[in-house]
Amino acid sequence: MHICFITNEYPKQNYAHGGIGSFIYTMSHQLVKIGHQVSVVGINVYTKIDESQIDNGVSVFRVKPRVIKGLTWYLNNQAVNKKINEIHKQSPIDIIETAELGLAFIKKIKSIKYIIRLHGGHHFFAEAENRKVSWWKGFQEKKSFKRADGFIAVSKFVKTHTSKYLSYHNKPIEIIMSPINLEIFKPKPDIKIEENTIMFAGTVCDKKGVEKLIKAMPKVLQLRPEVNLYIYGRDWFFNNGRSYVSFLKEDIISNLGKLKAHIHFMGAVPITELVNKYASAEVCVFPSLMETQGLVAPEAMAVGKLVVFSELGPGTETVEHKKTGLLCNPYDEDDIADTILWALNHKTEANKIAENARKFVLSNFNMDIVISKNLEFYNFVINQ
Repeated sequence: MHICFITNEYPKQNYAHGGIGSFIYTMSHQLVKIGHQVSVVGINVYTKIDESQIDNGVSVFRVKPRVIKGLTWYLNNQAVNKKINEIHKQSPIDIIETAELGLAFIKKIKSIKYIIRLHGGHHFFAEAENRKVSWWKGFQEKKSFKRADGFIAVSKFVKTHTSKYLSYHNKPIEIIMSPINLEIFKPKPDIKIEENTIMFAGTVCDKKGVEKLIKAMPKVLQLRPEVNLYIYGRDWFFNNGRSYVSFLKEDIISNLGKLKAHIHFMGAVPITELVNKYASAEVCVFPSLMETQGLVAPEAMAVGKLVVFSELGPGTETVEHKKTGLLCNPYDEDDIADTILWALNHKTEANKIAENARKFVLSNFNMDIVISKNLEFYNFVINQ
């Protein structure tokens, strides 16, 4: 089978990327490993030129962006369509998969089936972040959904929540969690746990709950003054160009006095380094205000770490409180602090929870099982 992913987020060495990029990378490499052909097409958001590479069997095409005011969207979609046609003529594509907005201006080819994977689209996050739906993005998302032949949701929550705003048009839809590469994310017994370290990983932005986590730190430090918080992940920028990390440092952390010395921004790190940071932390905390699934929590759980995750959204699909992890109210700074303190003060229970967490991930995020479910769904849509 030849699967083509449309995304601008496929990881490039020495550049930061997000969760969708990690997902596409993991999926595509495993698909190639078991004998399928994978192409990835997207606008080049890294170096602004046409680039192509074979990344361990995955054919990656980064198309030079066309920037003309008012026409950029049209020209870029035309460029992506052209590249897809070139690939299809050389080696026929069976499945094209993209995120919620991705099919709006893609020219459908009759022999190809088109899948939307619900990573969390514009309507989904507009409501979650209490902002208005952009008519332009809303229009694209609705048009894209009409053009899909099937849908994959990464959680029950994102399937149900998205259906409040968008129709699946009676097309097939399946809930399939994203896989975790358990060859990378596994216990690291050779790495010493640094006591009193709290670790956050993810894009440093509002919806990931970083501000609330930082505001919870004074209560944590009042009772455990030796604790340090390490924040790993790429920066995010406001519409005016201001860095979110700068906002946190200048508007939030600057008011903490001496306590600010306990909060450390470490930037984005490669996956191979990130897994070691999970392993060395005492507690991994991800108090997201909203997620579709959230990969960092099961990644850390796979390493055998105690995870504090959000009780909102799909949180309860990934973590069972005090069984496979801890859940907190991400809008309540006191609750975040109290949950962290419980983890630090109950090491025996925490270790047992971490053991259960790894077993849960092995059963539910196993690469072979998840890939098999995806291929089964692809074949079902193809044969309709």
